[in-house]
Amino acid sequence: MRALVIEEFGRPGTVRDVPRPDPAPDGAVVEVAATGVCRSDWHAWQGHDSGVRLPLVPGHEFAGTVVSVGSEVSSSWVGRRVTAPFVCACGRCSTCASGDHQVCPNQEQPGFTHDGSYAEFVAIRHADTNLVELPDEVSFDVAATLGCRYATAWRAVHRRARVVAGERVAVYGCGGLGLSAVIIASHAGAEVTAVDASPAALEIAVRLGATKTSGEAVEGMDVALECSGHPVLADAALSMLRRRGRHVQIGLLPDGAHISMDAVIGKELDVLGSHGLAAHEYSVLLRTLPVDDIETMIATRIPLADAQSALDTLGRSAGVVLIHPGLG
Repeated sequence: MRALVIEEFGRPGTVRDVPRPDPAPDGAVVEVAATGVCRSDWHAWQGHDSGVRLPLVPGHEFAGTVVSVGSEVSSSWVGRRVTAPFVCACGRCSTCASGDHQVCPNQEQPGFTHDGSYAEFVAIRHADTNLVELPDEVSFDVAATLGCRYATAWRAVHRRARVVAGERVAVYGCGGLGLSAVIIASHAGAEVTAVDASPAALEIAVRLGATKTSGEAVEGMDVALECSGHPVLADAALSMLRRRGRHVQIGLLPDGAHISMDAVIGKELDVLGSHGLAAHEYSVLLRTLPVDDIETMIATRIPLADAQSALDTLGRSAGVVLIHPGLG
């Protein structure tokens, strides 16, 4: 099969032929129809994640069709249209038993712990726990935006911040993750302010439900959703929250980054993290999916041959880039 292979951190990878994966006894192999280009993929390529080992095929947001399964998995999965969360939980530990698959201590992550979805095929472990069948009305393109950015934002808004109608919510950083947060918070009835330095990103945010925009931190918010992973912006978001406001850190911060706790203490702020979404919660997410809004986020569809170029230029244009291995 064809895949983008990273041989050296920070150096361009190459698209070449590699062996097609076989399913583990409890796993499955999915033929990739579409996969998203995410900031987390860029971090993996740059060597910012100590758990990444080279050579590596990046990619963790994907959708496609199951083509084979292991001996412990029902053959009924073969031929089904699926996606999976980027956190592939073991489904067997005490954390999973409590329903918190998204923080499973035994988790695997395609594109980080093993080869990912910038390829024609991707292997998934613990298939019965992690595969999510797609409704007919959800396209592969829409599903490929869910596994990291949209699902993570959904949990951040609904499960961590517990946003309610009428609250003032600031979304910091309007890439794919931030735009997803704008959609979800606005559908929850919040008054959403989108914060980004890019006028193009803010223009999309308004189309997706933001009622206000700003190029810098905004004061008096009930909730701050920090999606950029920039420590300076995270500090500003905290300092501008109302007293006893809620801050959810969604964007990954660089190693060694420090955020001031002065405002957290002085204003009694709640500071929360959000890390993906368990597969068993996708049924709720899919029932409320605003498909038209998600399609609005998709800016470009490219062939696998252009995957490295997409990593090189990530963040230079607004919207989500999808790789289609079947193109070109």
